[in-house]
Amino acid sequence: MRGDLALISADVVRCRACPRLVAWREEVARTKRRAYRDETYWGKPVPGFGDPAARLLVVGLAPGAHGSNRTGRMFTGDASGDFLYPALHRAGLASRPTAERPGDGLVLRGCFITAACRCAPPANRPAPDELDRCAPFLDRELAALRPRAVLALGAVAWRSVLEAVARAGAAVPRPRPAFAHGTELALEGGTTLLASYHVSRQNTQTGRLTPAMFDAVLRRARSAAGARRPPRATP
Repeated sequence: MRGDLALISADVVRCRACPRLVAWREEVARTKRRAYRDETYWGKPVPGFGDPAARLLVVGLAPGAHGSNRTGRMFTGDASGDFLYPALHRAGLASRPTAERPGDGLVLRGCFITAACRCAPPANRPAPDELDRCAPFLDRELAALRPRAVLALGAVAWRSVLEAVARAGAAVPRPRPAFAHGTELALEGGTTLLASYHVSRQNTQTGRLTPAMFDAVLRRARSAAGARRPPRATP
């Protein structure tokens, strides 16, 4: 399982399938934000991160231009991560509540984090064809991890997971259930799909998504995932 995920990560990092995303992520890495002008940006697709024995898979939208696109690790170095990782820490799924950069000591236990799109997109909006090109990476991660629970952060992640489940040959309800915060769906094969508003600044700073709301969904996701396997993580 660990070897499969390592191969997927390597394939993600070398991907140049979407010209618009390649140009944008590399331009951001060159021009930088003033606060990070002395840092070397990652500027490549961002692979999944976490426990290779995870029973819970968290799926986001895409790397942030000056967050994951800078640090090279999912939800690391931006406001979304500042909301997500304290919640994972409260839930016993992360070793610390902060995420600054790879090598900072953060370890996930029983949890793996990925995204529907692996490159930072302009305006944080990947195009449908770009999501389609990224979809095989999510397919492969689901096959490698075989999670008991999947937590989709936002409508794009929700649709991406349902599409991945359908591609794998499992039955998906028709019409496909629409995204709504707190939705819980039992999938064929024993996996539970849950939905939460994305942990973006637009949701968390406006009060649309509060820590209490997210903690409640995360508790349900952790319960659906069941007892964690012995912790093995890849910082």
